[in-house]
Amino acid sequence: MKRTDAWSDPRHVQRLRRRIDAIAARLPRPVTFMEVCGTHTHAIAAAGLRRILPPNVRLISGPGCPVCVTPVDYLDHALALAARDDVTIATFGDLMRVPASRRRSLERAVAEGADVRVVYSPRDALALAAENRDRRVVFLAVGFETTVPTMAAALAEAEELGVGNFLLLCGSKVIEPPLRALVQDPEVRVDGFLLPGHVSVILGSDAYAFLTADYGVPGVIAGFTPVDVQLALLALIRQLVQGEAVIENRYPRVVSAAGNRRAQELIARFFAPADTRWRGLGAIPGSGLVLREEWAHRDAARLPVDLPTSVEPKGCRCGEVLKGVIEPPACPLFDRGCVPEHPIGACMVSSEGTCAAWYRHERHARQAVAT
Repeated sequence: MKRTDAWSDPRHVQRLRRRIDAIAARLPRPVTFMEVCGTHTHAIAAAGLRRILPPNVRLISGPGCPVCVTPVDYLDHALALAARDDVTIATFGDLMRVPASRRRSLERAVAEGADVRVVYSPRDALALAAENRDRRVVFLAVGFETTVPTMAAALAEAEELGVGNFLLLCGSKVIEPPLRALVQDPEVRVDGFLLPGHVSVILGSDAYAFLTADYGVPGVIAGFTPVDVQLALLALIRQLVQGEAVIENRYPRVVSAAGNRRAQELIARFFAPADTRWRGLGAIPGSGLVLREEWAHRDAARLPVDLPTSVEPKGCRCGEVLKGVIEPPACPLFDRGCVPEHPIGACMVSSEGTCAAWYRHERHARQAVAT
């Protein structure tokens, strides 16, 4: 068997299931873990891992989807920019269908005549700007530390090539402040974190030391196969049984202790921390990234536009889903008007959204168990 196959081997999954059951039986109380990566959410749902956990171990989804945590006012701002005659919006595809205020979206803006292009990287947006010097090309810079270095690299290239019409509408976020907010939120009550694999490639495992040092909460960095996730959960359960709280790296084939220093330097060169709002979590100090003052000429937020009063979709409980306070079926709109074909909330739109994962992978399985 190839090494790559071993990470999804059903026999290995069953062996790990029995090990998890055995050690979880020694837990003094029921525990709740949270994954904070949208890719983890979909990988866990697709493999059915939540359904094979012992009854005293609960795994909930947190704010790991960058599109989902982007607040409505950011989308309203993007739509206002798209309405300008001299602006082309460049965006990742997930943002196209996310409802802004009054159920408007970038997809609808295209139908109304706006110039909005789907790109696969910030560098694609830069190429678009180089080809259309008579227009301002605004890249919707939404993401976590995984994608921010690519934004910084595109900015560096734009400066080198003299492409002055390449701009960013900053909406990126960093992972430490929301983790602190979640630990301190009495409504959430998380006993440990399944830490993101992709973000950790950039940050390194040492970046999470604050969880144990300041709060005594363990965390384990995990990959994305069923075996990766199970090994991480096993490590978290073992720590609680033994009364420990450390940061473990169970994804060492990709993640190092120090992370990617070059990527970190690129981020620090172009971006500075700033207070920002998250869907579901509200305003969190220092949790966003804005352009440093020396790069202010690249900031699309300085273009004059008329911004509406932002309005959340009525009845949508995406914010509570992002905090792990409720599971998607508890939202009155889930599968009752809010479906992937006609989404009302951001959690149903994004390929990393929790509601989308439940709709695709968990919905029928839960119904079968109930009947």
